[in-house]
Amino acid sequence: MIKVGIIGVGTVGASVVNILKENADVISARAGVDIVAKSGVVKNLNKDRSYLGIKISDNVDDILNDDEIDIVVELMGGVEEPFEVVKRALKSGKAVVTANKALLAYHRYELQEMAQDIAFEYEASVAGGIPIINALRDGLSANHIESIMGIMNGTCNYMMTKMTNEGVAYNDILKEAQELGYAESDPTFDVGGYDAAHKLLILASIAYGIDAKPEDILIEGIQNVSQDDISFAKEFGYVIKLLGIAKKDKNEVELRVHACLIKKQEMIAKIDGVMNGISVVGDKVGETLYYGPGAGGDATASAVVANIIDIARSGKSKPMLGFDKPMEGKLTLKATDDIESKYYIRINVSDKKGVLARITKIFEDNNISVETMLQRPSLANSANLLISTHIAYERDIQTMMKEIEKLEFVNFAPVMIRIV
Repeated sequence: MIKVGIIGVGTVGASVVNILKENADVISARAGVDIVAKSGVVKNLNKDRSYLGIKISDNVDDILNDDEIDIVVELMGGVEEPFEVVKRALKSGKAVVTANKALLAYHRYELQEMAQDIAFEYEASVAGGIPIINALRDGLSANHIESIMGIMNGTCNYMMTKMTNEGVAYNDILKEAQELGYAESDPTFDVGGYDAAHKLLILASIAYGIDAKPEDILIEGIQNVSQDDISFAKEFGYVIKLLGIAKKDKNEVELRVHACLIKKQEMIAKIDGVMNGISVVGDKVGETLYYGPGAGGDATASAVVANIIDIARSGKSKPMLGFDKPMEGKLTLKATDDIESKYYIRINVSDKKGVLARITKIFEDNNISVETMLQRPSLANSANLLISTHIAYERDIQTMMKEIEKLEFVNFAPVMIRIV
């Protein structure tokens, strides 16, 4: 019998306990051994959890020092506190399963070094119930990964879907998402792109062996997307999504998270609501797409229990990040300034003579070629210039944006969205 201790018995932790009970027959058949949740740790003992039928305490030592516990499931959230807990679990020889993307975004390589042959699994840390970790680490292991592009945050995808399909303003749909429990009272982690960035970094380590932290990559959110931008996207056959993108270019890998205009016929453009979808292109298999619920108690717990079953079957870890040894010709992280893309730009200007001439001159001076330009009326005596460019360097776009913002006839900071 395998006994499990769960540190953090919230929505996902409670679902793990229930799945182990309710699906005990199929789990036992697939694992070759019975698996039971023995105990759990919570911060607040006042909430009734007696219905779970396991011992509950508020002391992690009750799990970490229990010799009967074979597998520690870490569902605490945060970074440094769970890092210390997981280190202690590994030092005691206990296998670990975590759903903590923030922990792995900062400490995955340290944990890999520490785990060695101790099983350490983390499928639920990216895209909830979608088995993307095992797909990259196992199913696509014969391929060089050319690119990963994904909708990795259900909150943002829900908001962008509503804004696109129903014409809802950003602030209104954010309030609705908070009321529905999709967004926190402080939504920055989701709408600012940080949640998706943590997940992208984990996938990039498996695909490319890249050891980057969130501070090293380009991260933007959806806060500045307006109905003007969505109208432009529709007119030119695009939809707007928050995407995490990893792309190999020779010996460099670019990593970025931001809102994107993407052609509406692309498979990933059709993923709506709170669902997640990740496209992976391998050099031999071509494009594969992984779709499903990116959050929620049962979906995330399903991935946690799948990891528990994997450990019960073998008792030994696979290479945690997918590589038994470093690849020859190690890939490096591309500098953000060197990223190339097409761009969409919205500039709100006073309706005066000579405005277009000065704007286009700044584009020209920064080596940026205009592909399309529309003018739409805005507030009294002002207009929105909606512009798309040909491929340009990120550094040139950023320089140009700063110059445009300083112009006396520009009323608000210009908005830029990259085009995939």
